[in-house]
Amino acid sequence: MEKVFGFMKKEAVLCVALLLALLSSCIVPPDWGYGEYIDVRTLAILFCLMCVMAGLQKIGVFEWIARGLLGKVKSARSLVLVLMLLSFFSSMLITNDVALITFVPFTFTVLAMTGGKTRQRLALPLVAMQTIAANLGSMLTPLGNPQNLYLYGRAGMSLGSFLGLMLPYTAVSLLLLLAWGVFLGGSCADGGKPPAEEFQGWEAGHLWEKTELSSLWIYLALFLLCLLTVAHVLPWQAVLGIVLAAVLLTDRKLLAKVDYPLLLTFVGFFVFIGNVGRIPAFRDFLQNAVAGREVFAGVAASQVISNVPAALLLSGFTEDYGRLLVGVNLGGLGTLIASMASLISYKYVAKEESAGKGAYIAVFTVSNLCFLAALVAFDGLWKHFFLL
Repeated sequence: MEKVFGFMKKEAVLCVALLLALLSSCIVPPDWGYGEYIDVRTLAILFCLMCVMAGLQKIGVFEWIARGLLGKVKSARSLVLVLMLLSFFSSMLITNDVALITFVPFTFTVLAMTGGKTRQRLALPLVAMQTIAANLGSMLTPLGNPQNLYLYGRAGMSLGSFLGLMLPYTAVSLLLLLAWGVFLGGSCADGGKPPAEEFQGWEAGHLWEKTELSSLWIYLALFLLCLLTVAHVLPWQAVLGIVLAAVLLTDRKLLAKVDYPLLLTFVGFFVFIGNVGRIPAFRDFLQNAVAGREVFAGVAASQVISNVPAALLLSGFTEDYGRLLVGVNLGGLGTLIASMASLISYKYVAKEESAGKGAYIAVFTVSNLCFLAALVAFDGLWKHFFLL
């Protein structure tokens, strides 16, 4: 029983999704229509991306890139900017989850090399900013996070249209992050220029073995296939088969790295949304509540159930997927659970700075609310002047 409660606590969103699916199935009994609920293409692409990212992470590609960049760092300000922008730009292609899993623990390693004072001053605010950067950078591309991939497929928009929609918000986010990073780097170190020796030893320094190089080329090729699938150039069925065969032949342990609870969460919400859509009273109520208020609904729902479930839930009751896309991406800011990726950073903070968990939540929440307020204000101006 203890294990059951432990699983429910760890995978609360999954349990809610399955419970909603079960309850809705009591009203709409299972039939052949259930088969139309599941967006198999989105699930297949997510599975492929998870396998490929797990492979690239296992052979140390992302840390190698980070070490190469940090070899040129000479001050606290440049340190903050490099670590923050690594999360921002990498999340566009490797997802916000993978960016944080890779670079947050790496950040603690780097800060430990700088000495006690620098680590003490930078650790909590820097990890909070890395988390915000990953959540904001990931909104630019369909690959950046699961809700983007899902809404991109459901809306049937072109890649160019998607990028054009999210680029203004991403550009403003980058400007805000740069300003915050310059301020943080200048205020959290003595004069913003720590001794140069504190920043030595971060060069890439990794010599690729033949097996790693061959794996690298395989994973890069598989990633290219995933990109072509997202762009509707290749059929997802073929790419799924190729990725699965490649993983089984090269390193089948990668299959254990796939986030199966997330995939099952998608399935649970697909069933719930499909069933609710067949109940006229519920469907009409939710459509009236969401229509014309997609951004507000996306932001608000994300604060409570996180932005991936919010996207799945609300997508069944609006046709304006573009505005909903903006809403759930901005909605990743705010509370600690607004984006499930944010919990990754919190777990590392709890492990590395257990005494600072409360302080981290305070810094994280204040920072998130500032960015959320700024971007919601920008959205209002952008909509008023350019989208009318």
